Amino acid sequence: MGSVEVLAALLIILIIFREPIAAALDDPRIQTWTTVFVSIMVQAVPFLVFGVLLSAVIAVFVPRSFWAKALPRHPALAVPAASAAGVVLPGCECGSVPIAGSLIRRGVTPAAALAFLLAAPAVNPIVLTATAVAFPNNPEMVLARGVASLIVAMIMGWLWLRLGRTEWIRMPRRPELDDASRGRAFWAAVRHDVTHAGGFLVLGAMAAASINVLVPERWLQTLADNAWLSILALALLAVLLSLCSEADAFVAASLSQFSLTSRLVFLVVGPMVDLKLISMQAGVFGRRFAFRFAPTTFVVALLVAAGAGTVLL
Repeated sequence: MGSVEVLAALLIILIIFREPIAAALDDPRIQTWTTVFVSIMVQAVPFLVFGVLLSAVIAVFVPRSFWAKALPRHPALAVPAASAAGVVLPGCECGSVPIAGSLIRRGVTPAAALAFLLAAPAVNPIVLTATAVAFPNNPEMVLARGVASLIVAMIMGWLWLRLGRTEWIRMPRRPELDDASRGRAFWAAVRHDVTHAGGFLVLGAMAAASINVLVPERWLQTLADNAWLSILALALLAVLLSLCSEADAFVAASLSQFSLTSRLVFLVVGPMVDLKLISMQAGVFGRRFAFRFAPTTFVVALLVAAGAGTVLL
């Protein structure tokens, strides 16, 4: 049975059960769910597509040796320079993992490449613009997100210099980018990132809509009323939802029951530690790396974001 047969079967089922389906869709909760889901998707998809396209352009057409030449030779100085490079490199975390792997392969110190991996999805212009659009009445969220994310990236880079071991990292390779023409490599990168990031965006939007509809308001309010509990809850939610960084601000904005600090933690933790990133890091760099790097990043990101929220929000 192919896709045409499956589509035909679904259409027949819809025709047969159109009356009960129509009645179910008239339920106010379903209408609310649909409104939240569609609004998140409509706002987020343009940023996602633009970010994926630019990330593919940079991954394919910018020489990989450029970053090794542009960064300072001293590893401790290369870490903040690589973190700052994320400001001018649009792209989501799905693209930053293979790019960071390419940087390591081209001779960039792992500490700088890892700092870039964490900073690029969180502080690039597309993500910061999306955050400004999602929080039009709170422009300080843009500054707080950028500052907190840069600090986390630099701390993790310096921690790797101090405690990291080369044998924890397995040298990565993206055959679809290495062994094809530039045109084919570009579209391969676009398809890869759109499939992964777009799929997780849909799941994240569905989860956010479900939280707004299914979870009783008093439960959310109980979490929101406890400052530390709300911070931990949204940090864990960011890990589970695995949203693309170009879209997570719109989901955070929909969680209006929570404080700005809690939502800032959501925005800082998500692009650095989530389920898809842990699996991607394990596949690209090895499980020994991912199972050490991800938990440490989670703790550092939570503490730094909470501190930045307290000071800046």
